[in-house]
Amino acid sequence: MRLLVAGGAGFIGSNFIHYMLAKHRDIEIVNYDKLTYAGNLENLADIAHDPRYHFIRGDIADAARIDEVIENFKIDTIVNWAAETHVDRSIHGDLAAFVHANVLGPQVLAEATKRHKLNLFIQVSTDEVFGALALDEDRLFHEETAFAPNMPYAACKAGGDLICRSYVQTFKTPIIVTHCSNNYGPYQFPEKFIPQAIFKALANESIPIYGDGLYVRDWIHAVDHAAAIDLLLTRGASGEVYNIGVDNERSNLEIMRILLEMMGKPSSLLVHVEDRPGHDRRYAIDARKITRLGWTPQYPRERFADGLKEKMEWYLQNRTWVEKLRARSAEINTHIKALSHKLYGEV
Repeated sequence: MRLLVAGGAGFIGSNFIHYMLAKHRDIEIVNYDKLTYAGNLENLADIAHDPRYHFIRGDIADAARIDEVIENFKIDTIVNWAAETHVDRSIHGDLAAFVHANVLGPQVLAEATKRHKLNLFIQVSTDEVFGALALDEDRLFHEETAFAPNMPYAACKAGGDLICRSYVQTFKTPIIVTHCSNNYGPYQFPEKFIPQAIFKALANESIPIYGDGLYVRDWIHAVDHAAAIDLLLTRGASGEVYNIGVDNERSNLEIMRILLEMMGKPSSLLVHVEDRPGHDRRYAIDARKITRLGWTPQYPRERFADGLKEKMEWYLQNRTWVEKLRARSAEINTHIKALSHKLYGEV
């Protein structure tokens, strides 16, 4: 397989590349990444000299560049992890960047898949496209659940997914779309929910919790997400949609209490702050379709604490990596705040 991994320098993409190179000897991977704030080549420093691995800097919405890479490396398969993903940035930042990456980007990749007659394109998406569930209902998101995105980020991801569907229906382009729940694991950008809490707790700083903290997500380890995509590369059916989750629903408060107890820190560090606009109450995935293909997670619900502890230990063992990214995050946040003030006034 000659695999183009779009967004491979990011959190989940870099975990996927590590997983694939470790599991498959006869594979060649081209990591194609724009290197925005969340892209970090240090995530892949340990395999940078592997002859099966190549890095190309580029934008997935640049059709000419994508064509060039496909032709030069004789690519036969694409997996797209590239996206603007930070929900708060889609609310208070430059929404046009989300439309560019999450809507136009998948269209360019779908068109390239059709034109070059590639074997398969997997579009990695999110459960947020389905909208929200209530805390007191038993319903789960399944593959046929209607899209009802509530936030700009989710709306853009839904747009990209629907474009992929149109290529399947109109042109019979070999595309699979996946919807996954919240990921955790190594290489995650420090401003995200769990890593941010780890470092604030270490510094005995207040940890902000949106609203009442009873927002529920289905948490999956990035390694399990990588394994699911690997399975779909060989056993997934073209034109199908697959949900990926491990039935590990946790509220934000529950996760923080597990983490603080693990670190020996008091729950008084948790501080409830004003809720963000359009905050979805609950996401929950029905993943029976992919489990029937033979996918079994290494970190099911009963091993969540193990995965969380390993994540915390990884960050503690890689403080240089963390501090470099935290400095970049501070620069980006300063830019975002200035842009938000310009666009919306005080936020």
